[in-house]
Amino acid sequence: MLATRLFDVGDIRTVEVPEPVPGPGDIVVKVESAGICGTDRHLFKGEFPSVAGTTLGHEFCGIVVDAGSSTLAPGTRVTCDPNTWCGSCFHCQKGRVNLCSNNLATGIGRDGGFAEFCAFPSHKAHVLPDDLDPLFGAFCEPLACTLHGMDIGQACTGERVLVIGGGVIGLLAVQLASLAGSDVMLMTRTESKQQLGCTLGARFVADSEEEVRRQWPEGADLVLECAGVSETVAMSPRLARAGGRVVILGVLPDGAKVSIEPFDMLFREIQMHFSFLNPFTHARAARMIAEGVIDVSPLISRRVSLQEAPDVIANAAAAGEVRAIVVPAT
Repeated sequence: MLATRLFDVGDIRTVEVPEPVPGPGDIVVKVESAGICGTDRHLFKGEFPSVAGTTLGHEFCGIVVDAGSSTLAPGTRVTCDPNTWCGSCFHCQKGRVNLCSNNLATGIGRDGGFAEFCAFPSHKAHVLPDDLDPLFGAFCEPLACTLHGMDIGQACTGERVLVIGGGVIGLLAVQLASLAGSDVMLMTRTESKQQLGCTLGARFVADSEEEVRRQWPEGADLVLECAGVSETVAMSPRLARAGGRVVILGVLPDGAKVSIEPFDMLFREIQMHFSFLNPFTHARAARMIAEGVIDVSPLISRRVSLQEAPDVIANAAAAGEVRAIVVPAT
């Protein structure tokens, strides 16, 4: 079968490999769709740790072809929660499973979904409807991560929520904040993403810190940084109102530094939080997508084949692109 593997920093190729052999407790799926995430680009550049020679792809869904010892029926469509916690380390015992010392992530630490077939633990499979567009299943993982950030931020009815970044996480956050009854502003420089944000629930848009301040002089009750850029992380506390909250969902390169002003944050009592992975949120995300509560159809920018995937991952996303989806059958 074909699989897109990261052999070393800057060395990603689609190659012929044997079909996966399921280990104890595994299932095998025929991959239908897999999203190309900003993390995949960080992996390619060596800015996020991974295991050399691994098939990438941690946002995917597929059809079960080997159910192993699970109760899943062959032919069932499932989405993969890529993070496999150990359950026994200090963090897992405290319920902080996303901080697991031994987490083995599908598509990062073990072979993932940029392939024709993928094996992963059956208890990490979440069932999706037979009639769901298979491309939608690739959004369950990013939605699960966004839900965790929203759980931390606790957006409330009537609050002002500023979402920084018009990528997948940002546009999912716009929808979730709008569903919570908040007044939402999307900050992104890209006009097409501003327009898309408005169709998904944003009442205000801005393209700069200055424009946010002009519209909301007192700042936002909750700032969700979803861009993963040093500049926007640094400005996030400045754009929160006194007593406000900041949640960083964006992933910066390993080693990146950001300057903040502790004096300002102290005197305005700004709460700053970070959101990592998807603890206990993947099932909720799968259900929301299955029920159409979250609209992911306009987030699909293009389909690409496995042969095209290395070039797409190795280069920055095209202007205005939200998500490229790898479709192995293409």
